[in-house]
Amino acid sequence: MSRPAPPGRPPHPDVLTPAEWRTVEAVRHGLSNRAIARRDGVSLDAVKFHVANALAKLGLGDRRALRRWPGVARGTALSRQEPAMTTAPAPVLGPIGQVARHVRDVAAAVAWYRDVLGLPHLYTYGTLAFFDCGGLRLFLTESAAPPADSVLYFRVADIRAAHAALAGRGVEFVSAPHRIHVHGDGTEEWMAFFNDPDGRPLGLMAQVRP
Repeated sequence: MSRPAPPGRPPHPDVLTPAEWRTVEAVRHGLSNRAIARRDGVSLDAVKFHVANALAKLGLGDRRALRRWPGVARGTALSRQEPAMTTAPAPVLGPIGQVARHVRDVAAAVAWYRDVLGLPHLYTYGTLAFFDCGGLRLFLTESAAPPADSVLYFRVADIRAAHAALAGRGVEFVSAPHRIHVHGDGTEEWMAFFNDPDGRPLGLMAQVRP
């Protein structure tokens, strides 16, 4: 005679639950707990709970280690991507694909870049806006105190291979590759961040198609 299943939610097949993955990806992208709670429409305690669970499950000591943890969620396009096979020195950074600028009022900035400069507006969600500059993407994000430096993002074909190769050359990454957005057609945006010798941020970016 079989025993009845214990009550409660069945175990999730991945190392983290979907809610924990969303929180971890946001942490790896540099968002604070308060910003994550506001973005996801949940309580601050819920975010803290997900961060604590992720740290415990992964055996990591703190938030900094979580940002550098290179795990990839099952079912993402990147998890199904075959590793790049090459004997050439890797990675070869592609062209700069995106430049980020902070603005004080994203709605006013969108109107100015779109209507005054005439740049094609790609899309906006929340306080983030994107424009096309002849193939180079301009990324605007709202900030009360905009920093002086823009962030340069280099396109790479295989973000995990680029991350591993640069780390092998002594580059210290602030965050491991992490998914930041899924487009309507299923294409995933992945990024990872590191600093130059002067402490200024640089990024890797990749689009992974389903």
